[in-house]
Amino acid sequence: MRLDKYLSDAGIGSRSEVKKIISKGHVTINELIVKDSKINIFETDVIKVLGNIVTYEVLVYYMLNKPKGVVSASKDEVDQTTRQLITDYQKDDLFNVGRLDKDTEGIILLTNDGLLSHQLLSPKYHVEKTYLVDFRGDFLETYITYFETGLTLSDGTVCKPAKIALINDHQALLTIHEGKYHQVKRMFGSLNMGVTGLKRVSFGPLKLDSNLASGDYRKLTPLEIQQLRDII
Repeated sequence: MRLDKYLSDAGIGSRSEVKKIISKGHVTINELIVKDSKINIFETDVIKVLGNIVTYEVLVYYMLNKPKGVVSASKDEVDQTTRQLITDYQKDDLFNVGRLDKDTEGIILLTNDGLLSHQLLSPKYHVEKTYLVDFRGDFLETYITYFETGLTLSDGTVCKPAKIALINDHQALLTIHEGKYHQVKRMFGSLNMGVTGLKRVSFGPLKLDSNLASGDYRKLTPLEIQQLRDII
């Protein structure tokens, strides 16, 4: 890979900005100053900018605690997007693994690993998503069976069996394996209960990091990445 492309992809700056940095002698390869932006580099080379080692990750994985009011998109003309919250990654190839509604908060993954994202969203692998649901209305004991055997929505859509656990009279944990449009809200609505708050607390084997405040994010650890790959 060319040096200028490597540094640009690593987030040092645009291609033109990187060329200026190189021409000023601020870049070293294996402790030797280089001023040629077209030079090819190899995996074993140690690249430094102003004395700091530059590392370049081909594939990146983030966990974001999505706030309410933010849309699960890369670009939006009106609302703030989940992509805009990831400020330490400059390339345009980062995207959401699935989506959360604008008024839903909680864990969402962003990556540039298209294959893994496709597999995690495929119905073939039945990846579990767990939501903390606040609702109004009365939850009857018989409703547990409805959720566990598969609810039929008002438009005739049949949902796959889900797991539900009541926390109190107006709060529950719901685990589903699919992601139909407004599914959780529609499931509760089909039983005359309105959802007043919705937060996704886990995605597959990953739980929302309790250290992440609303709007905060972090990279997944190598173990977490492997855990995702192990379920597909």
